[in-house]
Amino acid sequence: MRHRWVSVLICAAVSAAATTACGSGGASQSGDGKTELTIATFNEFGYEDLFKEYEAAHPDVKITQRKTGQGQPHHQNLFTKLGAGSGLADIEAIEEGYLSQVMSKSSQFNDLKEIGPAVEADRWLKWKTEAVTTKDGKLIGYGTDIGPLAMCYRKDLFAQAGLPSDPEGVKALFSTWDAYFAAGDQFIAKVPGVAWFDSAAQVFNAMHNQHEVGYYDKSDKLVVDTNPDIKADWTAVTTAVSKGQSARLAAFSPEWNTGFKLGKFATKTCPSWMLGVVESQAGPENKGKWAVTDAFPNGGGNWGGSYLSVPKQSKNAKKAAELAAWLTAPEQQIKAFKAKGTFPSQVKALSDPALLEQTNAYFGDVKAGALFATQAKKVTSAQYKGPADGQIQETVFSPALQSVEQGKTADEAWKTAVEGAQKAAK
Repeated sequence: MRHRWVSVLICAAVSAAATTACGSGGASQSGDGKTELTIATFNEFGYEDLFKEYEAAHPDVKITQRKTGQGQPHHQNLFTKLGAGSGLADIEAIEEGYLSQVMSKSSQFNDLKEIGPAVEADRWLKWKTEAVTTKDGKLIGYGTDIGPLAMCYRKDLFAQAGLPSDPEGVKALFSTWDAYFAAGDQFIAKVPGVAWFDSAAQVFNAMHNQHEVGYYDKSDKLVVDTNPDIKADWTAVTTAVSKGQSARLAAFSPEWNTGFKLGKFATKTCPSWMLGVVESQAGPENKGKWAVTDAFPNGGGNWGGSYLSVPKQSKNAKKAAELAAWLTAPEQQIKAFKAKGTFPSQVKALSDPALLEQTNAYFGDVKAGALFATQAKKVTSAQYKGPADGQIQETVFSPALQSVEQGKTADEAWKTAVEGAQKAAK
């Protein structure tokens, strides 16, 4: 699951008029007679300037955003208000890890093929659209971003360890997970006090998302304790932890943030949305020290991505669908990528010069758009996400891996993780 963790933010404050709309759960007329549309998102979608652009072109519309810092509380609110039958925004963002739960409640969402404007059938990558299409052909969401995987690394620390530090030279180090962990052994032997990676859970999540079958099979059967790929990933990561390769930092904690700034680890699994995290946390003093390469163990994959949906609770569903369709058009998604690093899922965007020529000064002026477009095209299917997938990753496996970093044995933590997943799946 992609957490689109850009930073832990406080929920956005809204005006008094918007608060009234939030309470009613749908669009309303603002004091000046405009149609007020509410949109609920989490972390960073890169839409703030786009809202202003849309309002300028549609003077009859006022947009109110409700933004939550992380995905879990946003989705808890979504499911609570679906059950209550009221209180949702006109447009609700859905993260891929919670998509299966939403699809099981698809009757409570509008079919965007029916109420939305005409949208080209091949706007999105095929697997992106398939994931949000019901068995009877209803489209429940418009695709926003994806999270193609690359690897970020500290060039200066690699040089200190005597490892190659240029983008071509590092490719052998990142060719497979075995090669990656072997390089980690070399690194920690040469650079005392600096870890190879930041967090066991962050590495495990990237490995896990490469598999066709994850925590669930496609019949929604939990396979945590029978899927050999999950156990193999667990063993590889926890073995690396036992050798001292992990900085033992919980992702998005204050200590993790400080770890970027102080150079506490040398590599970072980097879905496209992670570049903004690295830059914001490592700070200007580390500009040029970080690099990103399209070499990724076992070929890459996808970690993350979201959709915009229009619940049937919306009081102005057609106008909400028009806004959602506009926000997810290739042109707007490229702007969102430039703003916050949310990488487009739209086919045309992946070949647009505006994306391919986009560079990232913090990472040595690398053509980040072209790099991640290459990574995106390597993905032909997305791992199926079962009913409690997001919860299992976020509240079961991540804490279990952290417990190994804190001294618990890998076997004990594995047993806890399996039992926690089974409980979450009930």
